[in-house]
Amino acid sequence: MTETLPAFTGARLLDETVAALSDRAPAILAAAADQLRGIRLGLHFNDGSHATLVARHSRIVVRQDRCPDPDVEVVFDNRAMNLLFDLQRPPVDQVLPDSLDVRGSRDEALAVWRAFALLSQRAAGLRSMQELWGVYREQAPQLWGSAAPAAPDPAAEPVDWTALDFLARRSPEDAPAPPALIGDTTVRPARLLWDGRVSTSWSLEDSVRDADLMETMRRCRARTNEEIERLLPDREPRAELYDLMRSYPARQGKGLRPTLTIAACAAFGGRPDDAVRAAAALELFHNGFLVHDDIADESTHRRGLPTMHEEHGLGLAVNVGDGLNLLAVDAVLSNLETLGLVRTLGLIHEAVHMCRESIEGQAMELGWIRHEVVPEADEAYFTMSTKKTGWYTCMSPCRIGAVCAGVTDPAVLRRFDEAFRLIGIAFQIQDDILNLVGEEALYGKEPLGDLLEGKRTVMLIHLFRTARTYERPRLFDVLRQRRSDKTQQHAEELLAAMRRHGSIEYATDLADRLAAEGIARFEEDLRIIPENEGKAVLRQIAHYVTSRPL
Repeated sequence: MTETLPAFTGARLLDETVAALSDRAPAILAAAADQLRGIRLGLHFNDGSHATLVARHSRIVVRQDRCPDPDVEVVFDNRAMNLLFDLQRPPVDQVLPDSLDVRGSRDEALAVWRAFALLSQRAAGLRSMQELWGVYREQAPQLWGSAAPAAPDPAAEPVDWTALDFLARRSPEDAPAPPALIGDTTVRPARLLWDGRVSTSWSLEDSVRDADLMETMRRCRARTNEEIERLLPDREPRAELYDLMRSYPARQGKGLRPTLTIAACAAFGGRPDDAVRAAAALELFHNGFLVHDDIADESTHRRGLPTMHEEHGLGLAVNVGDGLNLLAVDAVLSNLETLGLVRTLGLIHEAVHMCRESIEGQAMELGWIRHEVVPEADEAYFTMSTKKTGWYTCMSPCRIGAVCAGVTDPAVLRRFDEAFRLIGIAFQIQDDILNLVGEEALYGKEPLGDLLEGKRTVMLIHLFRTARTYERPRLFDVLRQRRSDKTQQHAEELLAAMRRHGSIEYATDLADRLAAEGIARFEEDLRIIPENEGKAVLRQIAHYVTSRPL
């Protein structure tokens, strides 16, 4: 009789661990991927499952299958799995006799070991990881050991799964919650990742701190939405104005801008709550821009729902966008009472600069479409993207958060610019790629909408730069048609041409290179900020660009 595999296999555990870290702590994956670059790793687990693991750019890709031609093979038995979670012991004690079998060249095997050390040591303290691995061990107690007792003896030696039991005792569910970037009384805050210093760990990691990005973004987004609700007037005309002004902010985005704003404030020692109103103002500006952008682009959907002008008509949509921008200005000014004159003046200056850059970037893009121009060089796209979205998506939120903490020195504020300019461009390129090849649920706009709207993306610029002479007239004929005259077949035709000429692969590689340069500048330019929770969140967002699935 064939033995049935457990529902939750070792290969599945690895796959779900990597998927969770790509959302919650992408900096960890990026560090591990850097060690694994160029290595095909085959993993065999005691339950009969197999996995193939490779690094692709700054991502780690897992397939739950047997690796046909691995550079390194690792075989785990029960005892090796019990020790894998945090690698508390020295390597000589980890590789147990007849327990952990590793095959491969010396250098590549050591690289694999370093990658697993990064994944396990830095992920071990993340509550979501503990829960995931806890489910795994509890599915088969006879193999993995039972969970720690409800009221363990603090002096007792941990048994079975050392790391999980140690962390359960160190931070039980009913213990006082540690401070969080943004408080939340409904759930236990995500703890910063354990760095090993509190236990008897044999190693001391660098003072890099990690934070649960997904949980932090959720809290920052929720807190900012509460503030927006407080700012919106409760008076007439509700149906034609104020209820509609709630529409776009209520369509949950990623929470990137609020998180950057609040994290930057905390990074410079400010109180996170001092940045919430400024974060709300940024979201109001952003949503006002979106309403107007959707009109200019003739977009039909935004975040999975009909755009404002499609659902309510041009007149009301224009007025709602104006109302959101006016409310944003009022929100910035209202910081005078809590933050004082100097910081509020700094916020006004930053907000005006952000709006000017965004309007100039929008003018550049609309001008290319109006005059039927496709730029020849990527640098033109970099300039437009930085102006149109880079400032209000990445750079200004960081600068505004720092101002909320009392930083007004232009030289200090400029330290955010180059790192987040590069990261912002990479983020926008990836959004453009997702519009072509991503799932609609992940992107939130109509599929191939950028091609229907004639957006001058890096892929389109590359296509026209590399297309053969005889192809260009037809490509221009399709591109110059009005949005209302284009069909899905036209968009598919442009997409097929991009695939033939490698434009999507080119853009993916470019985004990864820009993101890597941005992360390097982050570490160099923001060295003046001590390692703290705010900086940890900023770092995770910087790495988030390179870890998103494409």
